[in-house]
Amino acid sequence: MTFSALADPTRRAILARLALGEASVSELAEPFDMSLVAVSKHLKVLENAGLVSKGRQAQWRPCRLEAGPLRGVDDWLDTYRRFWSESLDRLEAYAATLKSRKNEDEGKK
Repeated sequence: MTFSALADPTRRAILARLALGEASVSELAEPFDMSLVAVSKHLKVLENAGLVSKGRQAQWRPCRLEAGPLRGVDDWLDTYRRFWSESLDRLEAYAATLKSRKNEDEGKK
């Protein structure tokens, strides 16, 4: 559910805004060319994924970021970060070997 929620750029933008602090639905809707209903639907997806919660302060219902599920995403991505880092390290070592061989071959000429 977390990845599905993060797949949409509007929802990612909403999360980025909420990382700055709580906001109402109307505040979250300001930068988008869409209705409050559409923004509410995006928020519902984020809520279902556990990424956003809504509070209640009198008439104001602030939305807030719930970053816990993002920890699981980061853990999952860390595996691939290590994979790419190790792969690029091996590629760099291989390129250095090729360069060294080329320099040796040119030195023999």
